[in-house]
Amino acid sequence: MLITFKTKAYASITMFGDVAIALLERMGHSGSVPGALMADDVPAALAHLKAAVQAQPDEPLDPTNGPANDEEEGGQISLAHRALPLIELLTAAAAEHENVMWDV
Repeated sequence: MLITFKTKAYASITMFGDVAIALLERMGHSGSVPGALMADDVPAALAHLKAAVQAQPDEPLDPTNGPANDEEEGGQISLAHRALPLIELLTAAAAEHENVMWDV
């Protein structure tokens, strides 16, 4: 499953479902899909996500099973790298006071 995040303030981004849900949970959201954040709630979600990344920047996230080590591909992709596009989207949405929505 792929999940697409959308806001009028930034280009849409698409992520693997398990990774997107893990990031949603780190934003303080339930992780339900589809979902949305009202513009007033975006700064708090962004702060939660940034705090989670700062607390464990090297935590690996596997696109198929959540936290894991992707040995077949020769390495792992950290939480910080996976979260970067979503952080940028949320930052733009907060700056322009726009809603953020996500769906499959």
